[in-house]
Amino acid sequence: MTHSVSSDPQSLAGEELLSWFVTHLRAEIDRRGYRLVEKDEQTDEGGIVLYPVAPGGPRSFRRRNRAVFVVGIDDAETFPEEPLKAGYPMLLRTLANLFIMICEKGRLGSPEAYFFTLEQGYYAIPYQGDPDAFISQVVDRLVPLATSQLIIENDFVPDLPEDLWNGDEITASITRAGKHLDDLDLLPSPFPLEDYFSPEDFRHVKNLFQMGGLSYGNLSARKDATRFWMSASGVDKSKLIEIGRDILLVTDYIPERRAMRLSVAPDVQPRRVSVDAIEHWMIYREHPSVGAILHVHAWMNGIKSTHINYPCGTFELAETVADLVRQEPDPGHAVIGLRNHGLTITGESLDEIFARISGKILRQVPMS
Repeated sequence: MTHSVSSDPQSLAGEELLSWFVTHLRAEIDRRGYRLVEKDEQTDEGGIVLYPVAPGGPRSFRRRNRAVFVVGIDDAETFPEEPLKAGYPMLLRTLANLFIMICEKGRLGSPEAYFFTLEQGYYAIPYQGDPDAFISQVVDRLVPLATSQLIIENDFVPDLPEDLWNGDEITASITRAGKHLDDLDLLPSPFPLEDYFSPEDFRHVKNLFQMGGLSYGNLSARKDATRFWMSASGVDKSKLIEIGRDILLVTDYIPERRAMRLSVAPDVQPRRVSVDAIEHWMIYREHPSVGAILHVHAWMNGIKSTHINYPCGTFELAETVADLVRQEPDPGHAVIGLRNHGLTITGESLDEIFARISGKILRQVPMS
């Protein structure tokens, strides 16, 4: 049975528009068979929560289960001159995975839905006269994000060979590359997370999204056919030195646990590997010609890009990027755009990658 949207959103305003939007969004999500979780429902299962901002202002949504995907929603009278400044703080204050701002008058004078994601990206869906099509387009962009699977668990196994406890020539190349990355000055910090949270909420959001800290990218380099070295999450890329703390050896992916397997020395308290490890694992396993991978929060002209801005660390983003690498004429020297986020670049080595992209990096990632 097809859900039919009543009323024309162009005739609505304020709380009336917000109520209309949430009601029909809920109905379309339900019609497609996805599980909706009520705001006060305690569940150990996954699902989607639609969380409109209360009249008194945004409040943090606390959930016990990371599998619950929270969509914060609010209305605005007009198109914001600086969308990120308007919507990103709302995303953070609600602790939502995604925040949607429904504007009464968008860029063309009609309603428009703005999406804001944790990676600081945003994009808009305009209303073009058909309320059914408008709601359907919003759900088309919401559902892939809400149903994507995070691969962020780490299985640390204390079996790193003793001759690798202090690294090797490959980890030395990662150390050099980290300094090169730092020199690019690409840290995307127009909205530092800690400026929008109390210390308690900041700790909560870092734990919820498994964030080690702000980071301007990550690096990896192949060890052999099945293993690769990779930078840890949230570490200072200019000081990638300590094995197990700054650089880790990724040895496998464990699908039944949705976890990356890391080989570490017995007496090291390891950090978590970068959330993009699943993406790098897929690329290395498929393409023997790839010797290194660089991820930066920057852009280059004339590149192919992902269509959906899946969250970092999801299986779906990894699959999409791996597919685009596969389509390149030379997968071993590919540059792939991650929509609203940055670049994944493959190469023979990290030194070769930096030489190849020199002078071509654009600091501003386009939003679409």
